[in-house]
Amino acid sequence: MIEVRGLTKRYGDKTAVDGLTFTVRPGIVTGFLGPNGAGKSTTMRMVLGLDRPTAGTATVGGRPYVEHAAPLREVGALLEARAVHTSRSAYNHLRALAATHGIPKRRVDEVIHLVGLGDVARKRAGGFSLGMGQRLGIAQALLGDPPTVVLDEPVNGLDPEGIRWVRDLLKGLAAEGRTVFVSSHLMSEMALTAEHVIVVGRGRLIADTSVDELIRGASVNTVLVRSPEAQRLRTALAGPDVTVSSVEGEALEVTGLSAAQIGDTARDLGVAVHELTPQLASLEEAFMTMTRDDVEYHAHLTTTPAGGTA
Repeated sequence: MIEVRGLTKRYGDKTAVDGLTFTVRPGIVTGFLGPNGAGKSTTMRMVLGLDRPTAGTATVGGRPYVEHAAPLREVGALLEARAVHTSRSAYNHLRALAATHGIPKRRVDEVIHLVGLGDVARKRAGGFSLGMGQRLGIAQALLGDPPTVVLDEPVNGLDPEGIRWVRDLLKGLAAEGRTVFVSSHLMSEMALTAEHVIVVGRGRLIADTSVDELIRGASVNTVLVRSPEAQRLRTALAGPDVTVSSVEGEALEVTGLSAAQIGDTARDLGVAVHELTPQLASLEEAFMTMTRDDVEYHAHLTTTPAGGTA
């Protein structure tokens, strides 16, 4: 378990992390979300003892990271995949880490096989692609078979097969009862991987909730209805607090009534209903709505007049 209490980090006049308090529990994948500059990486570095907090505490397994006698066996972390000795092979990089932490040699072979680097294990890590470097970083994080795993953007540079592999890996680690804390900018992937999310903006906590609750909270009460008698149903559903709009031939979008209420009305009319689907926001939409006032950098689209130069 990771426990963060009142965690604050200031760099001169700039506050990167501002009084964060949250708990990352074992047995589920917890996503760590926020715009660029929100303080995610700084928070992870403080959890791992790489930065000293200005105020507050961060503990892993009940104690600060630096107090663990064998930290690699307690916490596996990937913060920067390129933080390797580039002239060493992937195998020798992992072997050196294992030797300094009392980890048996066989574990090196196990994690190399696990992350799919068997064919390139003897090649120089400096020549690895971004995706291969990510796999090596994940292998390093898992080398000590730790109960807690902290990964910063683990799918960066991976192809679709690799992204799916990371997703299944993280879910599998959580299913084993481990604490899994992962940051990502890929909202679609977090929606498939995480059960719980911690959202930060400008260093402050915005949300600490389940993915389902976050999406439900951002969703408008709209239901998609398909019926061969759509117009008849539309007339029956109309009301002062209800908005009904035609989408296409036999489809309606109804706001202000639940799917159950619409279904009951159709039944009473004797109208057949072919679809009755509540429309939920995506995790990306919920995230964008929640953090729109906390984005540090805004891009502005401009157009160039014909014949002009940008």
